Amino acid sequence: MTDARLLIIDDDVELCDLLREYLEGQKFLVEAVHDGESGAAVALEARHDLIILDVMLPGISGFEALRRLRGRINTPVLMLTARGEDEDRIVGLELGADDYMPKPCNPRELAARIRAILRRVNDPTRSQPSPAAPARIVVEDVGINVASRETQLDDQPIALTSSEFDLLTLLLRSAGSVVERSDLFRKVLDREPDPFDRSIDMHISHLRRKLGPRKDGTMRIKAVRSVGYLYAVDAPVAPPSED
Repeated sequence: MTDARLLIIDDDVELCDLLREYLEGQKFLVEAVHDGESGAAVALEARHDLIILDVMLPGISGFEALRRLRGRINTPVLMLTARGEDEDRIVGLELGADDYMPKPCNPRELAARIRAILRRVNDPTRSQPSPAAPARIVVEDVGINVASRETQLDDQPIALTSSEFDLLTLLLRSAGSVVERSDLFRKVLDREPDPFDRSIDMHISHLRRKLGPRKDGTMRIKAVRSVGYLYAVDAPVAPPSED
């Protein structure tokens, strides 16, 4: 059961009514706003657990609304994009969206995506480390606190989306070793891998920009063709340091 609060920002009133009816039947609390300017203002009040944001909006676009939100709040955002518009999906993920779905969307699949995102953010069994796992992971100049979901670079805080945080946590725990792409899909996005889905790649790209290169100028996160990604260190880290 859930009483998670959702904000839908979409100018299609009929679609909003349809999604509201279905999602409220799934025990979500739903509020809808129909233009970008008002939607961003309501979202910035930080009263919601997740935001469903359409790309095409009157006033400011969904992209501009997302830019405003990501500068101030970390509420998870699921973007709705026109079917087949791969560029919209890539831009949305680059701006900090946690996931995306093409329109028209299936309400049942949307509810499943929402639950997957909320599990990553709110499930205490995911936030708290297991007895065998460190509460704080430090690899070179990057540190994360698993329980508070905070990240530091050179002891300075950096803002990550929920997906970026979970992705970085997995990579740091296996620093120096490859994490398979299929594992990243299942553990970060909570769904099976799709060869045409570039969500993980976009989250990696965003992480690279936020973290920058290592102190020696080399790339922190390296792609291993046809396998996955690894967080680069001079030697494998097993386990990451705990402080």
